[in-house]
Parts: sequence; C-alpha cells; structure tokens
Amino acid sequence: MLPTGFIHDLLSRVDIVEVVGRHVELKKAGINHKGLCPFHGEKSPSFIVSPSRQTYHCFGCGAHGDAIRFLTEHHGMGFMDAVRDLAQQVGMTVPENSASAEDQARAEAERQQRATLSEVLAKAGDFYRGALKASPRAVAYLKQRGLTGQVAARFGLGYAPEGWRTLAGVFPRYDDPLLAESGLVIVSGDEADEQKRYDRFRDRIMFPIRSVRGEVIGFGGRVLDAGEPKYLNSPETPVFHKGQELYGLLEARQGLRAKGYALVVEGYMDVVALAQWGYPNAVATLGTACTAEHVAKLFRFTESVVFSFDGDAAGRRAAGRALEASLPHATDTRSIRFLFLPAEHDPDSFIRELGPEAFEREVARAVPLSAQLIGHAAADCDLATAEGRARMLSQARPLVALLPDGLLREQLVADLAQRGGLAVEALRAHWGRSDGRRAAAAEPPEPTREERARWARPGRATPTAANPLDRAAWLLTRHAELWLGLSHDTQLLLCEQPAPHGPYFCALERLLHDHGPLAMTALLQDLAGDAEAAILRPLLERVQRFHEIDSDPPPSMIEAVLCRLELDGVNEALRNLTATGDLSDAVASRLRALYARQAELKRSVAPAR
Repeated sequence: MLPTGFIHDLLSRVDIVEVVGRHVELKKAGINHKGLCPFHGEKSPSFIVSPSRQTYHCFGCGAHGDAIRFLTEHHGMGFMDAVRDLAQQVGMTVPENSASAEDQARAEAERQQRATLSEVLAKAGDFYRGALKASPRAVAYLKQRGLTGQVAARFGLGYAPEGWRTLAGVFPRYDDPLLAESGLVIVSGDEADEQKRYDRFRDRIMFPIRSVRGEVIGFGGRVLDAGEPKYLNSPETPVFHKGQELYGLLEARQGLRAKGYALVVEGYMDVVALAQWGYPNAVATLGTACTAEHVAKLFRFTESVVFSFDGDAAGRRAAGRALEASLPHATDTRSIRFLFLPAEHDPDSFIRELGPEAFEREVARAVPLSAQLIGHAAADCDLATAEGRARMLSQARPLVALLPDGLLREQLVADLAQRGGLAVEALRAHWGRSDGRRAAAAEPPEPTREERARWARPGRATPTAANPLDRAAWLLTRHAELWLGLSHDTQLLLCEQPAPHGPYFCALERLLHDHGPLAMTALLQDLAGDAEAAILRPLLERVQRFHEIDSDPPPSMIEAVLCRLELDGVNEALRNLTATGDLSDAVASRLRALYARQAELKRSVAPAR
C-alpha cells in the first residue's frame, strides 16, 4: 500500500480549483467556485468546488470527492494513474516500495507501450485525414451523406487509400511490430516475410476512435460502395477494448450537457450524421452489444440515457442486452429510455429523410426502462391465461433482481404483480422462497477428505461457506481500487490460494491491470466471461449474494480481513508442525516464531462475526 499520509500530503499540495478548472468553467462564488456539473446535464450551475476543503460537490446529482476522485470519475483514469498525474504536477514522487523492481519495470514498460501505440495510431490518423483531402471520390461520398467539412474535421474523419501497403510510405519500417500490434497491419503467415504484410484498412472512410483523454486508440472503417464487411473495426489491442469504449464520447461531452441526455446508437455514421443535424450528444457502441461498463461510463457524464435501435428483430435483441446492462445502474434519480425506429431506418437515414423535428418527436416517445422491462418479460406470453402470466413473472424475476434497491424497484414489483394477477405480498413471498431455495442449492458442498488434505498446507485456509477469503473477494470486488494499493506479496498470497479463490483473484488482477478500478457490476460481468468462469462461478455466486454494512472504512476492512487470513494460515501451520512430533531445534524455533506471530495477529483481529 502507499505509505500512510502520502495521499493526504498529495491532496494538501494540489489546488483542486486548478485541477477541476481545466475541465469545467468555474466562477468565483464567495469563498468557493461554481460551475455546471460535468457528471450530469444541467443548465443552472449547482457544482461547487471548495478550495478550503479541497473537495467538489454537486447539489444536483450528489457527485462528491477530491482531486483524485475527479480524475478517476470524469477523466476515466485509474486510481494510481490519477495519483501519479497529480504528484507530477506538484513535484512529488510516488513511492513504489510496495512493488518489486521487476514489477515496476514491467508496469512502466506497459505504460510506455500504450503511449507508443497511441502515437502510432495518431500518426496513421494524420495520414488518413490528408488522404481524404486528396481523394475527390471519398469527399463526394461524405457530401452525398450530407456531411460538411466542419463536422468531418471535428470527428477527424479520414480515408484509407485502395493500396494494399500505403502505410509503408508513412512509417519508416513497414515491418515494425507496433504496426501489427496496433491493428493497422495484418501479418499473414511467417512474420519474417514482409510480403505477407498488408494494411488492414483499404478504400474505407476512416473514423478515429478516441479515448476521453483524446488519445487515438483505434479505428473504424466504412466501405464507400457495396462490400463486406460494411464496417471494419480495429482488433482488440493493449489500448483498445470494444466492450469498454464508446465512439464519439470525447466529442459528445459538451453536447451531453447541452441536450441533457446521451443518445446511444449503433453506427459511426449515425453519430456523425446526428451531430451534423443538431444532436451532438450521440455515441455508439463499437460493433458489440452494450455492456454494463458502457453504461457506467455514460453515467459519469449524464443522468439520462436514450438507447436507439432499429425496429427489426435484431434491434429488439440488442435492446434486450442493453436493458440487462442498464438495470444495475437504474437508480431512482436516473432516466433510461429505449427508442425504436421503423425497421427500414437507422438514425442517419431517418433524420436525413424526415428531418430533425421528426427525430425529436421519436425521442420524446422513447419507452421508459420500466415499460421496456415489462414488455421484455411479457414477450411471447399470453396474459389472458394463468400460464402466460406465470411465465411473464418468471421471466421478469432475474431482471428485477438486477435493479438496485429503491422506489423504482418497488414500483416495478407492484406493477408486475398487478399484471400477473397477484397481490404484491404474494409475489414477494414467492420470489423470496425461490431465492431461498436457489441460495441453499448454491451453497458449496462440504469438502471431501481428499479436498481437505489438498488444502491443508502451511499458510493456506480451508475454504468454507463463510471465510476470510470470501470476504476479501467481496471487498476487493466492491472496492476495486484497494487491490491496486496492496503490496505485491499480498497480491501473490491471494492469487496462490486454492480454487476458486486463487483463480478469482488472478482474474481480478488481470482486469484491474488492464482497465483500472471498475464498478462492481462491470467487474462481475467481466469475471463471469473469464476463460476460467466455470471455476469462478461458485465464488461469483457467493460474492453477488454477499451484502454487508460496516461502519469501518474499506481500507481498514480489508486490512482486518487480511490479518484474519494470515492468522488462519499461522494456525494451520502450527497444527501441521505440532502434528509431526518433531522436537528438533529448528522446529522449536519455528514454533516460537509462529506463536509470537499468532499472539500479535490475535491482538489485531477483531472477534469473528
């Protein structure tokens, strides 16, 4: 962990007004500064920055925090990246004693790799923009789609020429591994054979994909004429993960504030065309279904989201996935709606053919999340029959379970009960019994003698239904930033635990290393899709059922859990040593050390709950 007091010293040197003022226009208001909140759309300023307290607070949406929190929530930075950024600004050095020199070198190499890949992609973007100006055919295509030069420049649109190796004239070395790693060049067969390298994007309109920090992280390319695939995206790279990025979010941030909501569409051209027609608040998923991480990222910038889908079967399926991704974020103060256009239209064609006023009317008629959930659950159900109503309620149950506690959830349960022909109390009682049966079925079986023998190793705790490892998994999933503060030895200790805990912590480490601290919902979704999901599933189920209210701050909670975990290991080692009957000096010395450590840990650990 970072040394005690370092964060406090850092924040005492940082001027939060200067940090926030780079991204929000602030005006002096007495002893404080005031501006429009960057976390939700508002027209009257309710966002206060206090230089005396070194905090910000929004009286509209409740966003609150310090300079580190602002960079992680608004700028999309990881916790340690935000700490390093602020430390650099005030001339402080971040202690790295908790990690080995090898780990520090590896982390620095990865940071440099990401920066280098973004530089390579930015250079390619400059080339594509120049090639667009030199291609009358590409310019004519964009004009035919109704785009002006201003909007093309705003989004950095470009053109990839028809040649197979045009990038060879842009980069000094066409065999540079960075070109393949960034997804710009495809290598077929033997990497040493330069003749088997060729440009991924050829004869396509190019849409640079930029992070909220303005870095180019990938591209989308659209064919000018008929051809397949219609859209071609960059592959997954160290800087580009489709399930986490939204096209146009960088350009849409001011539009989100002005319009008051985010409009989520499916295509790059939809985003650009909507911006052309007065909807600068549009963003798009990148050729993948909407994820919980997409939704969490949107709610950093606005409190209202409208999903736009085609009215065909594929659009309905996409809406179903977006609904499930949105439900965990549907608090009582947020608005989530679903817009379905006629099957023959996408947003681009609709607004070009019928105009922005007609599109605005469609947005106004967008279906609220509550109605979408009920409609989704009632699909293919004959509500005139008891069987159909039972099926609807059965299909609604897992959806309602994703909702956070609150008034919206209570109202939905009441509405579903009425539609299902039941009293609210009867529906709650039935669902409660079902949950109890599922929870009992999901409890881990009593370990076999062979499993106990396998787990009975020094420094290892036997997994049970409620042990420190379960609690550590819950804490580190709920407060992901704590993982980044653990020492390398502690992370290694957790990753070396028996299954399912060891694989769980390893998967957690991979995700946080790649993406920084994520919301609990996004982490659980990604863990459920991990390559070892079958091994992780029992623990995932327990973590999702684990609910605890603790007055202690999360760092103190995890420290207590780790102490308990170490105490269990010490106790296990003592049992193993005493069982051997060995009375040698070496064993006696080891026992004395273990008993001393046991006494120390017992003083630190509160009684088990």
